[in-house]
Amino acid sequence: MSTEPISSRDNPWAKKCRSLAQDSAAYRKVRQVWLEGDHLCRALLVRGRLPAVVVVTASRPHVADGWGLPPEVRRVVVADRLMAWISGLESPPPVACLFDLPRADEVLPAAPTVLLDRLQDPGNVGSILRSAAAFGFTQVVALKGTAALWAPKVLRAGMGAHFGLHLVEGVEVADLDRLTLPWIATSSHQGQWLHESVLPWPCAWLLGHEGQGVSDELMLRARHHVRIVQPGGEESLNVAAAAAICLHASAVSVGFARL
Repeated sequence: MSTEPISSRDNPWAKKCRSLAQDSAAYRKVRQVWLEGDHLCRALLVRGRLPAVVVVTASRPHVADGWGLPPEVRRVVVADRLMAWISGLESPPPVACLFDLPRADEVLPAAPTVLLDRLQDPGNVGSILRSAAAFGFTQVVALKGTAALWAPKVLRAGMGAHFGLHLVEGVEVADLDRLTLPWIATSSHQGQWLHESVLPWPCAWLLGHEGQGVSDELMLRARHHVRIVQPGGEESLNVAAAAAICLHASAVSVGFARL
């Protein structure tokens, strides 16, 4: 694995990395994402994927030596101060990766799916991706208006879940006609209680905007509507918390808990 040293902020490649690390939409132009830290980089490798570039700091040049990367993976050594300039984190890590995004432009008709309707908070989106991967869902589809799925904050909140999911974003409502699964819509005020519901599998869970919920148009297309019992009396749950409860309920109903 060849090594290239870079120390200047004027280097065009370093400028590209900084943009990917700090601009939530930059990845859409170059079809690459910046993965910061050992955990995200190793999560990529665990899923059988390879980075295009491994970036290490001059003070820790051997941090990725044990990863078993093939010779064709480029390695760049950057000055510590340059990593701090590139990074979007308060405490920059000694290692990062550049990953070439896979093409995922079409909705898979029968994959267990989570539909995101205009969710705005990157932390919520990343947390939902993590729950989806944990509970046996293989596809997340984001309608237009949803936070960018590969944005740096979403990647950090997802903790590596991205690499086990088929992710499609920027979707129009009409594109959802490809789905052949029954939809289940979450609501804070209507539908069956989740714990009393017979949940279909596979299915598509529909999760809506943090303040407005699922749009009326999409609610009408859902075959099932459920709500979560809240004996404490709160008006509603955070959407990421609600998603974890609902997706876990699906996993239990299909018998994953006995595997």
